[in-house]
This record gives sequence, structure tokens and C-alpha cells, in this order.
Amino acid sequence: MKFAILGTRGIPARYGGFETFAEELSARLAARGHHLTVYCRVRHPEPEYRGVALQYLPTIRHKYLDTLAHSVVSTLHLAAVRLRGRKQDAVLYCNAANAVFTWIPRVLGMPVALNVDGLERHRKKWNQAAKAWYRVSEWLATWMPNAVVTDAVRIAEYYQARYGRASVMIPYGAELGAVATAAVLETLGLRPREYFLYVSRMEPENNALLVRQAFEQVKTDYKLALVGDAPYAAEYIAQVRDTTDPRILTPGAIYGAGYHELGSHCFAYIHATEVGGTHPALIEAMGRGALTLYLNTPENAEVAAGAGLAFDHGNLADVIRRVLEMSEAERESWRARAAERVRERYSWDAVTDAYEKLLTGLARS
Repeated sequence: MKFAILGTRGIPARYGGFETFAEELSARLAARGHHLTVYCRVRHPEPEYRGVALQYLPTIRHKYLDTLAHSVVSTLHLAAVRLRGRKQDAVLYCNAANAVFTWIPRVLGMPVALNVDGLERHRKKWNQAAKAWYRVSEWLATWMPNAVVTDAVRIAEYYQARYGRASVMIPYGAELGAVATAAVLETLGLRPREYFLYVSRMEPENNALLVRQAFEQVKTDYKLALVGDAPYAAEYIAQVRDTTDPRILTPGAIYGAGYHELGSHCFAYIHATEVGGTHPALIEAMGRGALTLYLNTPENAEVAAGAGLAFDHGNLADVIRRVLEMSEAERESWRARAAERVRERYSWDAVTDAYEKLLTGLARS
């Protein structure tokens, strides 16, 4: 069948969770014989990547307009292609903010699923107008698309309780097992199992600053790598990098093989996001077998489920000291539990199965 994915920055993944999701899902569906098109904001040298057709369209590079501008252009392109006689069998939109566009392909005979992600209106980066847009979009998401997809039980329960709308709960996926290579470690001056790792977009609700300040309180020769970036958060990123502690590295965003190597060889992974549903970086680190520390939110606890150590805003330093004082056997036990949790619930094969069932079901309905 023919499927399209809209609402992300596109693939190859070079930004965040939705982009990783779009790449991994589209490539796996393409490998199963489906024809996938991913709409992209960043041009790739080739018109195809991992068996997936790339449709590049322009956008407005602005914090509040980027997603909506690209989504409306992508939707119009989708509609124009349909009116010329070529249609997608089903369309997957990402991001609740795009709910307002989902009726267009639907009325043109292309059923739509919308992955709403988490509760974006809680993010500190948004002004009151943007938060209001997300609140309205939550409501639109309950009736404009054919199906609503949530990525965490907590988010599914929210939509059911607030709007009386059942959703299809499909989590994100992750690869299993550590990679053997470690080239990026030498580049960054890191040694295997001698650094803590944090990976996320550098935005306030992801708490990179909290992680840095907690680590500064701990006496250890191990290092902390704060990996990530964000296009509209220069002031916050400057705060995160404002340290004289030589143990702390802020190399910016790292993707691909380097990212996989960092997760595979860290002493422990620290996850500190507090907004959203299932965070890809968390399950990816767990899938690599990382000893995982996570901020104790309902969504993060749902993912870790006894396979990681929880911390609150005020006690991260104590939890870091705790894992440093553990026996190696105890640390290995936590690592094994993390990997097994992902194997049981978050494999990409299971995620792809669920989306294939959803999209083919919509196409045939």
C-alpha cells in the first residue's frame, strides 16, 4: 500500500523523537513492501533514503510557524497529487498541532491517523497563544482524523477522560543491544563506562541544567556528556553550557553511529524530561543496556517500570552517588533489566506491526 508521513522535520533523523520515529517506521514498512513517502523540511541529496521516498517542501523558519507552515504546504501538496489521480492509501500525521489539517486528505478519500505525542501545551518554550493552539488542537484531534494515536498509557487515559475519545496506543520503538564500535568516545575524550550521558533537545522542560547542576555536586572522576541542541533555545543552552567544571562536555547534537556508541558505552544514562509521552531517547538508552536514571514522572515511570532508578528534582545528586557506590554486579542487573524491558514492550518490529495493522485497516475501511 501507499502511505505518507507528515508533520516531522523529515528523514534522515537529525532532530528529535518524531524524526527518529518517522525514519524507523517508514523504513521498516518499506522493507515490508509498502510504498512510503515522508514529507521533509530539510533537503536530502537523494530523493530516496532507506527505501523511502522523500518529498522536500519549504517552510517558514520560525519558532511558532515552522511546524504549521510546513504541514499546510505538505497537506496542499498531498491534495494536489490526489486531484491529479494519485492518492495515498492512508496518511499518518505527527504532532497534535497538525490536527486542523487532517480533514483535508480525509475528505479526499485518504484516511488519516494522527499521533498526538504528549501534552505539548505544557512546554515552557511556548507563549500563551501557542499553548492555546495546542489546547484547541487536542480537541480537534478527537474528531478530525479517522484515528488518534497515543504513545503512552498515561496520554491515552488523558484523552479518554477529558474528551471521551478512545485512542490507539502504540509506543515508540528502540533497537536492542550495544554496538561494538566506540569511535565517537575518542573524539570527545571519553572512556567506556566512565561517563554519564544525557541526551535531549536543550529546552527548559528537558532539564539539562538540572542535570548539570546536580552532577557538579558529586565528587567523581567520571565525566558528564550533555548531548543535544535546539533551534530556538539559545538563551537556555547558554545557561547549560555556563560551567567551569572540566568534567562536563556539551558537544551539541550527535546523530547516527556516534549517538548509538554513546548510549552503548556510558556508565549510566540520565533522563530528565518532564513533558511528553514515551521519549525515544529513554527507551533507546534502555535498549542499549544502559543503567538508567529517570525523572519520576508518570510517563517516564511507565516506560522504566522497575528497570531504572527514579529521581526527583531535588535528589538527582544523591541518586548519582548511589549508582557510583553500587557493586558492579548490581549495576549489571539494572542494565539487564532495562534491556529486557525494551525487548518485551518497545521493539521496533512490534511497533511496526501495530502501525501496519492500523494504516492498512484504515485503508480498507
